[in-house]
Amino acid sequence: GLGGAVVASAVWAGVLFATGGFDGNEAEADLAGYRYMTNLCGSTDSQSFEDSGYEQKSGSSSNPQHSSSESPALDSMTCNIDFEPSGASTSDYSSVWLYTTASLHKKTDPGPEFEAQYRSYEDQKTSTYSYEVSPVRGLGEEAYVVRQESKSSTSNTGAYVILAVRDGWMTYQSTWSEYVSTSSSASAKTPEEATEMLKKSAKATLEKMKE
Repeated sequence: GLGGAVVASAVWAGVLFATGGFDGNEAEADLAGYRYMTNLCGSTDSQSFEDSGYEQKSGSSSNPQHSSSESPALDSMTCNIDFEPSGASTSDYSSVWLYTTASLHKKTDPGPEFEAQYRSYEDQKTSTYSYEVSPVRGLGEEAYVVRQESKSSTSNTGAYVILAVRDGWMTYQSTWSEYVSTSSSASAKTPEEATEMLKKSAKATLEKMKE
């Protein structure tokens, strides 16, 4: 019995060494050239939104707003920008914001769970909306877009779209949320239009994160 326990222990130790269970043999993080930055807003590209008729909302010293956190296991960065339609009158009501996050995973590969994280939106349904998840080509190693689909037949008053990208052990997510009142002189972007803006912004932003 003791001999069997010794053999089992030796086998288990071999497994730990092979899979990086002991210090010094852990899988090396593949950060794909991306770097940590304290101000993600400084690299968040907003040109595609400006070209589509939006401008950063003025009157607040906290717009845009950023935060960051650096640790041996995970670096996290966020940027939130409030927009408004260019030329909107003071009587127009609109809520438009872009929320971007980027994470550098230094201990755990996010790859195996990345798709499942966003596919789970497909199971989130209510009486008024559901989500559609589609793969996106040309961004990182894999990318997905999540679009909120309204079940209402009323005119378009906004869009809620998430674009997620994984490149090595770096993950990136940008969320576009827009609501425009039916009495507003401005019109909201469709989910398809918002997706194109997010894709252009993500491509430029990810390039800046490597500079």
